[in-house]
Amino acid sequence: MIEVCDVCKSYGDLQVLKDVSLRVDRGEVVSIVGASGAGKTTLLQIMGTLERPTSGTLILDGTDVTRFSDKQLARFRNEHIGYVFQFHNLLPEFTALENVCMPAMIKGESLEKTRERGLKLLNDMNLSARSDHKPAELSGGEQQRVAVARALMNAPSVVLADEPSGNLDSVHAKELHRLFFDLREQYGQTFVIVTHNEELAEMADRKIIIKDGKNY
Repeated sequence: MIEVCDVCKSYGDLQVLKDVSLRVDRGEVVSIVGASGAGKTTLLQIMGTLERPTSGTLILDGTDVTRFSDKQLARFRNEHIGYVFQFHNLLPEFTALENVCMPAMIKGESLEKTRERGLKLLNDMNLSARSDHKPAELSGGEQQRVAVARALMNAPSVVLADEPSGNLDSVHAKELHRLFFDLREQYGQTFVIVTHNEELAEMADRKIIIKDGKNY
């Protein structure tokens, strides 16, 4: 599903990633751990095409995306990659359902088809009764589940999550962690998760450690 080949990333004289190479198979749940500043988020952003590597190759679902133009990358990202961030990043003026449907609307899907899938995803998250609520009317755990549903809207090849439970209390964090594995069973979804949460890191099929810009 994902092949990172000899990827380096520098910002001026600062080299953040140094010849990182790894694979993530379809249907895997992989955690990425390491100290703050080790390069975890930078690696995730490169895997998600939000950042370009200084050198090296990124192959997603059989496609070498390092050759793409910015416009091609934006389209590929919308259709193949889902994101879950530490802060849910929901649009406050829109309902839960409207937030979930946003990626499909950007893609140009029909309103009827989009709404039907959005409602199904919210039901899968046990949020069907909250579909017409705006983010401010939802709990932190509910907001993050809406964000997960949004990430799944376009049936992406992979979902990338950056500290997804970092802003949640322990109860809601555990619920979110279980949800990732339930979704893997239900959809065969691939997850790559950057986390400081040891419980979540150990639950993953495989743990990748980033230290001083290299992977172990």
